[in-house]
Amino acid sequence: MSIRTYLFLVIILCIIAQVPMLQPWLAWDRDAILQGEIWRILTGNLTHTNWAHLLMNALALLIISFIFRAHFNAKRYTALIIVLSIGIGGGIFATNMQWYAGLSGVLHGIFAWGAINDIRTKTKGGWLLFVGLIIKITWEQIYGGSASSEALIGARVATEAHLIGALIGALSGFIYFFLPGKVLNKN
Repeated sequence: MSIRTYLFLVIILCIIAQVPMLQPWLAWDRDAILQGEIWRILTGNLTHTNWAHLLMNALALLIISFIFRAHFNAKRYTALIIVLSIGIGGGIFATNMQWYAGLSGVLHGIFAWGAINDIRTKTKGGWLLFVGLIIKITWEQIYGGSASSEALIGARVATEAHLIGALIGALSGFIYFFLPGKVLNKN
């Protein structure tokens, strides 16, 4: 499967998850998860607060995927997104968040993973992208999310998910960085 087809399918899944009858059953909800609805740990990353939020995240997914396209194939991308989604969904339990919806934590994780792989392959700008991400995450942890983003999505920006996603993405990138060359070259 090509990355284009894969991205199309991911965005279609996000659109389906936005259907008003489904969205309440898929969003990350602490109480519902604690009552056994564990699928929300994964699916909370597919839902969004509104259509503008979904459009913003879908465009970011396309842009980030284009930037780091040299490092991905559909199998590797699927594994990364699942690891990030489960890690973020589980990691949110360490915060005060009661409810979460959005792909932004996963996007920060993909960006961190891609920047680490740019560094590994000595691609120009890899370090700059990674340092830029660190600055952005640090800024958000100190000052919070963008007011304009909050107005657009109709909710507080989940900076905790951004941090968790970036940490998991960076860790995954570092693990991938140190794997033997034979493993790296397998599709």
